[in-house]
Amino acid sequence: MEKKRAYVKPSLESEAFVPNTYVAACGDSGTTYKFTCDAGGGKSGTVYLETNGRPGLQKNSDQYLSGYHACGTTHEADSDDPFLKGYYVTEEYVGFWPFGHYEEQITDVIVWRGPYGNNTHCTTNLDQDSWETAKS
Repeated sequence: MEKKRAYVKPSLESEAFVPNTYVAACGDSGTTYKFTCDAGGGKSGTVYLETNGRPGLQKNSDQYLSGYHACGTTHEADSDDPFLKGYYVTEEYVGFWPFGHYEEQITDVIVWRGPYGNNTHCTTNLDQDSWETAKS
């Protein structure tokens, strides 16, 4: 006896794709911060990174980073780049020659190490939320 097959009409079933994780589109790396490299206004000094978790510069425990001179440029940095808390230090002569003395001037800064992580740029604008931004 021969088995007969019943005709079944072809149908297409589909599901809606609902992503559960955000994936950036190609070339979309987030936000670009714009800030001015202005610490010291042109005076040469040194930069230390805040590394011990205590406020204020402690030269014996905060990390010396580099010499520094503000370039005055407005830099564009990716929001994924590290922005580090630091201190810009200069020495100023106080008093009248020859009876004066040198005193350290310490300024809180945010440090950006440049696009390749090998350069020092500092801003005295510590309110990162106020920096101009652009979508990259």
